[in-house]
Amino acid sequence: MVLTLQIILVFAAVLMSIFVLLHKGKGGGLSSLFGGGVQANLSGSTVVEKNLDRYTIVMCVIWIACIIGLNLIQSYGL
Repeated sequence: MVLTLQIILVFAAVLMSIFVLLHKGKGGGLSSLFGGGVQANLSGSTVVEKNLDRYTIVMCVIWIACIIGLNLIQSYGL
């Protein structure tokens, strides 16, 4: 159980880092390399950015749940 949570934690952390880097910042971002920058100039918020927000939030929730689970296992020996 602990090993599974640790693997999921690392996987979620890596994906969350990638998703955060793909977000469009003030001066563009890595997302502009994949065509997100052209559409972002035409409209305020694109479908790609909205989906990227959702994926980032899901990865963050999974990451936090793994940390809480590992702490509970360590504290109570579940």
